[in-house]
Amino acid sequence: MLALLGYLMIVVFMILIMTGRLSAMIALIAVPSAFALIGGFGGKMGEMALEGIKDVAPTGIMILFAILFFGILIDAGVFDPIINTILKVVKGDPVKIAIGTAVLALLISLDGDGTTTYMITISAMLPLYKRIGMRPLVLAGIAVSSSGVMNLLPWGGPTARVMTALKLEMSDVFTPVIPAMIGGVLFVLFMAYCLGKKERKRIGIIEVDYHAVAQHAAATEDAYLKRPKLIIFNYALTLTLLVALIMELMPSAVLFMVGFAIAITVNYPKLSDQKERVANYADNALSVISMIFAAGVFTGILAGTDMVDAMANSLIQHIPDQMGAHFAVITAIISAPFTFFMSNDAFYYGVLPLLAKAGAAYGIDPALIGRASLLGLPVHLLSPLVPSTYLLVGMVGEDFGALQRTFLKWACGSTLVMIVVCVLLGIIPL
Repeated sequence: MLALLGYLMIVVFMILIMTGRLSAMIALIAVPSAFALIGGFGGKMGEMALEGIKDVAPTGIMILFAILFFGILIDAGVFDPIINTILKVVKGDPVKIAIGTAVLALLISLDGDGTTTYMITISAMLPLYKRIGMRPLVLAGIAVSSSGVMNLLPWGGPTARVMTALKLEMSDVFTPVIPAMIGGVLFVLFMAYCLGKKERKRIGIIEVDYHAVAQHAAATEDAYLKRPKLIIFNYALTLTLLVALIMELMPSAVLFMVGFAIAITVNYPKLSDQKERVANYADNALSVISMIFAAGVFTGILAGTDMVDAMANSLIQHIPDQMGAHFAVITAIISAPFTFFMSNDAFYYGVLPLLAKAGAAYGIDPALIGRASLLGLPVHLLSPLVPSTYLLVGMVGEDFGALQRTFLKWACGSTLVMIVVCVLLGIIPL
């Protein structure tokens, strides 16, 4: 009975958010609450939900201050010299331009926000693409492919969902998959090289005045926010924070809080400027954080009612015993189509706990299942369920279907490369 109730809850949850009848945040709260009442757990529902919220609180704090930290650095112009350098180096060679686009998108993606990545990358590179006749679709594809790999960062969303759903730390999920991310980055650069070669064969090498292109891109920026005199300090601060995160010198939430406090105080010492910068990112931060805490309600009730255990047990009964030892790899493979046909919320909050429970029955640590579930993310960003991808195709003036047809095979290649790296290095067991 509990298993049936749990499956129905997940089905209803996925239908409601995939059809747009409810926002993911509302569905994460309303659906488990309703099913807890149906299952007769009304008396303990509040306690279970609060327990789930407590579990996700550190992740929510980390996401909040990561958004603010990287937002401040972008406002201060940390990436402007990189953009100008790339424009100067690539000149009119399509191969260099494609690789430069990938490098820029990969660097901008450090903030974990696909929307920001697309806005900065397209604004900087689209004038150059149009000037020499390169197809804007190539620009869009490189940007989305870069974001798909870098989306594994803990503050990018999916990794935070894994940590939230399985109650894991960053050291359990993200740190071990860094080599896989490196493999994915190298594949994206290889993809950019191949696409650049095709464009070079089609249009040749064109002479271009990069100063005019750079000025055109810079004209869209808010000049009064830039802090060019602090560029070295901001680079040092960013590098120090990233190293501290990888070395786990302190909890990630604390590191981002300290990093944000330093960044905003040094770059914008006036209180009025600080309030303006925080308010500028309030909408984005609120939407993400509210989702995290709403997810705490979902996972808290799912676990507290023992529905997840019942569902996992029923799932295990239908898995051939000979496949059990390969459950992590199976999870990695199915994560691509699952996250393509359903939202991240539906997969990571609804399906992943079941996979983790099923894997545990075969002696596979939930952390390994969590790592494996992230490897399909390059495919996910080409899903019609991802709003930021619509922004991307809109900015370059291309068709969404054309982007999928051209780059879905490359996205599958990124996923395959990351899976192979994880298996070869023992990050997930074969």
